[in-house]
Amino acid sequence: MAVLLLAEVNDGELALDATAKAVAAAGKLGDVTILAAGATCAAAAEAAAKIDGVAKVLCAEHDLYGHRLAEPVSDLIVSLAGDYDHIIAPATTDAKNILPRVAALLDVMVLTDVSGIVDADTFERPIYAGNAVQTVKSSDAKKVISIRTSTFDAAGEQSAASVENIDAAPDPSLSEWVEDKVAESDRPELTSAGVVVSGGRGVGSEEDFALIEKLADKLGAAVGASRAAVDSGFAPNDWQVGQTGKVVAPDLYVAIGISGAIQHLAGMKDSKIIVAINKDEEAPIFQVADYGLVADLFDAVPELVEKL
Repeated sequence: MAVLLLAEVNDGELALDATAKAVAAAGKLGDVTILAAGATCAAAAEAAAKIDGVAKVLCAEHDLYGHRLAEPVSDLIVSLAGDYDHIIAPATTDAKNILPRVAALLDVMVLTDVSGIVDADTFERPIYAGNAVQTVKSSDAKKVISIRTSTFDAAGEQSAASVENIDAAPDPSLSEWVEDKVAESDRPELTSAGVVVSGGRGVGSEEDFALIEKLADKLGAAVGASRAAVDSGFAPNDWQVGQTGKVVAPDLYVAIGISGAIQHLAGMKDSKIIVAINKDEEAPIFQVADYGLVADLFDAVPELVEKL
C-alpha cells in the first residue's frame, strides 16, 4: 500500500519532530511518500528525505503555498491522491485545517487524532477526553488520517531518499492571505518540548504567571497553561494544554496551581514524568502525578528556582 504524508513545513523549515513521528506511524501502512509544500520548501524536502522509512519526497514550491492557506494545499493533495491508499498528516493546526477539506473533496470520512494503527483499515483514537480508546474500521477506498504524534516515537535517520519537484495545482481562489501575527519566543515549541512547565488558575494573575516563566527558563522548558488560566487572561491562547488546546507528551511535565480537570489531563497525561505543585491535597492532578508537592506555589516555586 502507498501512503502520502503531508510534512509540517513552517516558513520553509521542516517541523522534524512532528513529521518524523507521523512517518513512524505511516510506515506501518506501506511505502511513505512525503509531500512538502511551501513558498520555499527545498530545505524542508531535503530534511524530510533523511527520515527513516521515507521512500520519496515531493516538493511543491510555489508562492500559492506560502501563507498556509488550507484550500490550495487541499487541492494539491487531491490532485495527487489517485496514487495513494492513505493520506496522512500529523495532527497539527495546519493538518486539522487541511485534512477535513481533503476528505470532503474525496467524499470520504476523516479519521482524526489516530493514536494506534491496527491494520490498513483499522485504527485507534482517544474519545471522551482520553478516557476511552475507540477502535474504528473504515471501508473508504482512501483513508484520510491525522496522527496524534504524542503516542509515537520519532523515526530515525537514513540515507537521503530521492526528492522530486512537482508543479502547483490550480489556485481554487477560495481564500486569500491578509496578514500573519506570529508569537515569537526563544523557548522550545510547546508540542515538541522535552520539558513543559504549566500554570493554572491557582497562579492568580498575569503578573504572577512570570513565576511560571522563570521556572521554565531555568529548566529550558516550554510554558503551558490550563484553560482556566487562559480564560482568566493569565496566559495567551497558544499556551493552552488540554482537550481544547495542545496535546503534549514531554519527558517532564510540571503542573503548578492546576487542579487537574479531566479536560486538562487529556492534553498531558501521556507525559513520561508528571510533577504537581498545589496547596489542595485533594486536587485531582495528584492522582496522575508521579511526584506531588502539597504547598503554596508562591513559596515553593521561588525556592525551586533559587535551588536550580
